[in-house]
Amino acid sequence: MLVAHFDVDAFYASVEIRDDPSLRGKAVAVAGSSRRAVVLTASYEARPFGVHSALPLWRAREACPQLVVVPPRMAVYKDVSRQIFAIFESRGLPVEGLSLDEAFIGLGEMTFREAYSVAERVRADVLAATQLTVSAGVASGKMVAKIASDSCKPNGLLGVEPGTEAEFLAPLSVGRLWGIGPKTKAKLDVCGISTIGDLARLDGSSLRALFGSWSVQVSELARGIDTRVVEPQRETKSISSEETFEYDVRDEVALAELLKEQARDVAASLEKEDLSARTVGVKIKRADFSTIGRQTHLAEPTRDAHRIYRAALHCLHRAQLNGAPVRLLGLRVATFVAGEPKQTALFKR
Repeated sequence: MLVAHFDVDAFYASVEIRDDPSLRGKAVAVAGSSRRAVVLTASYEARPFGVHSALPLWRAREACPQLVVVPPRMAVYKDVSRQIFAIFESRGLPVEGLSLDEAFIGLGEMTFREAYSVAERVRADVLAATQLTVSAGVASGKMVAKIASDSCKPNGLLGVEPGTEAEFLAPLSVGRLWGIGPKTKAKLDVCGISTIGDLARLDGSSLRALFGSWSVQVSELARGIDTRVVEPQRETKSISSEETFEYDVRDEVALAELLKEQARDVAASLEKEDLSARTVGVKIKRADFSTIGRQTHLAEPTRDAHRIYRAALHCLHRAQLNGAPVRLLGLRVATFVAGEPKQTALFKR
């Protein structure tokens, strides 16, 4: 079974540059205007200065004085995302969306050459339809496909043929392996394990001493063995906003600020549809791609951005992340009623 991973390059920033050619070649960041705003996406020209998603805007300006800051236009990004996912889904293959601009596509029992050709055509179709470049990886499993697409950014396509996964992974930093966060990486560094190849060569007892019950899975991942299938995920009867971070985020203040932006986005969508929502939830995808979901039911339906934000923040605190690295944060509303009813209490306990 083969899998392709597709990721639009610097999505929000690329849309802004596409729509305003005067930004081309400049260091661009998409961010809100509040005092505690954080960068949502940065162009590749800004990244050599250390500007990346979830970085506080004041730090980004300090690191890159010439930075051009553009306010987010979430409605536009969602429209473009719908175009992109229509292309992903046009071949009748299973599509597992990870965010507005990122997805796995299951390629089934195709030959490697056929799968690589499909990925080439998908990238070309997205470019023709949206003028946006997409990086992609093709491999026998999700993790290797994702690492491959990250390794060929921007605007690249990298295939890892079945049987060569371990060879591809071996020289890479052990921190590239799913589930290996900074604390675990530091622990492995002390043991002289700096690459995925170093980890793959450990015997069973050494792995159990380091990882306990997770030792079998980490050993398989280090050798490129990943049997997880592409699972189409279609949220119905809900409105959501998600952000995938370039770098994992541990700072809950930054996560809360992003929830505020997402609450504004969702509130605007509710107003456009003349709806109010009774349910507010958050989706949190950790560095190891495991997902946490928390939701709360409001005492009265709402379309007010502040009330949605407060309820989402309540859900974030209930998740008890305790500094765990987060790669994706999403806010979702559901259980709709028409119109804008009178509001009372914030949410039910």
